[in-house]
Amino acid sequence: MNKNPIGIFDSGVGGITIYEEIHKLLPHENIIYLADSKNAPYGNKSEEKIIEFSVKNTDFLLEKGCKIIVVACNTASTNAVKYLRKKYDIPFIRVQPAIKPAALSSKTKNVGILATKRTLKSDLLFETSQKFAQGVSVIEKVGEGLVSLIESDKIQSSEMNDLLNKYLQPMLEKDIDHLVLGCTHYPFLTTQIKKIVGDKVTIVDSGEAIARQTKNILNKENLLNKNNTIPYQYFYSNKDPDVLQRILNHYDGDMKAYKIEF
Repeated sequence: MNKNPIGIFDSGVGGITIYEEIHKLLPHENIIYLADSKNAPYGNKSEEKIIEFSVKNTDFLLEKGCKIIVVACNTASTNAVKYLRKKYDIPFIRVQPAIKPAALSSKTKNVGILATKRTLKSDLLFETSQKFAQGVSVIEKVGEGLVSLIESDKIQSSEMNDLLNKYLQPMLEKDIDHLVLGCTHYPFLTTQIKKIVGDKVTIVDSGEAIARQTKNILNKENLLNKNNTIPYQYFYSNKDPDVLQRILNHYDGDMKAYKIEF
């Protein structure tokens, strides 16, 4: 089992930001990544649909022999992981918006969070805010349309810039000093976001924390790959693999996106 791959799935290409941190921390681990771009975004789907897609993604990764599964999607993490853990006898790592570090570090006591509608409505986010953001004003904005533009390879478009300004300016007016990116797609927008929010706002995402948690669980379950050989990495998309491929091209290594009927 030690040599078996880490499985990662997301509602599209966003989870590559999580893959990047996991690969950086665990460079010898084999990895299989699944982009369910055909059903993106998950944020406007019902809980039943999100669970249905997550089960299908999990079955695919288990067929590939994955030893642990990282649900690299905030919406699926907050709506489906509890179900997945009951259904399957395998470790699941979930992502969640980094409210805790943002709230604890905030000087103005005003923190912004940009996320999907389902994530913002989730019990997990509510419980995290109640526990760690007491005395802190959390300004929430639904990033409607952002995932669709990223999945359409329109990261640098004027439409994207217009939407970001629409969502971020009200937060800046509330004097936020931390912005939580509550969707794994959103770190792809960091450059544009920085141009809007400036240097006084710290952008926070959960990538590094998820990588550390993945390593901790692998170590606890005695599943770490201790070989120093070059790992294999496969990337699959059930829509247009060219979008995923263009993102992979920004990283070192000859990584290829494969199209699957799924």
